Amino acid sequence: MIEVIVSRLGLDAKSNSYVVVLQEKDGSRLLPIWIGQAEAESIVMHMHNVKRPRPLTHDLFRTLVLGLGAELRRVNITRVAQSTYYADLQVQHGGEIVQIDARPSDSIAIALRLSAPIFAAEALLVDPELEADEEPADDEDDTGDEPGFTPDSEVEEEDDETDAVSPASDSDLSAEQLKRYLETLRPEDFGKFNP
Repeated sequence: MIEVIVSRLGLDAKSNSYVVVLQEKDGSRLLPIWIGQAEAESIVMHMHNVKRPRPLTHDLFRTLVLGLGAELRRVNITRVAQSTYYADLQVQHGGEIVQIDARPSDSIAIALRLSAPIFAAEALLVDPELEADEEPADDEDDTGDEPGFTPDSEVEEEDDETDAVSPASDSDLSAEQLKRYLETLRPEDFGKFNP
């Protein structure tokens, strides 16, 4: 497992889906994951210290962990299967570590709130320079079934159950403001990905 950080958040204009790009902590390899709007907003709001009058689900999880005297030790993004990424939270309570299955988008939002490290399986990380140099063969069928991003690929819409966003400076961040900002990002800003 390789430690990663949240590098960028954006909107894939081709599929109108949000993308969080993780980067290896001491390197250049990347892992893009398509996420839902609510999770993208939650990540952005925390990164920019935007407070809501009532807690979001990820804030509630943070409060529960701390209230129970537990600690989020780390988040692991473990694998991808059928265009869906999988993750787990490792929560320590007393001397016991409990592993909790979770979507990567929720895991990232929670890890940010609890200052926990995020790790990704090395096989999921791609080198953007190597990927940009590779051209697909003419006989390859690029159906978009593989996770990842290329400027010309079609990416399936993600629903609220799977995981296959920018700055706002005030507490009045709305979904529409976030969407307008993200729509100005170009797909080329993310490089070429196809893990």
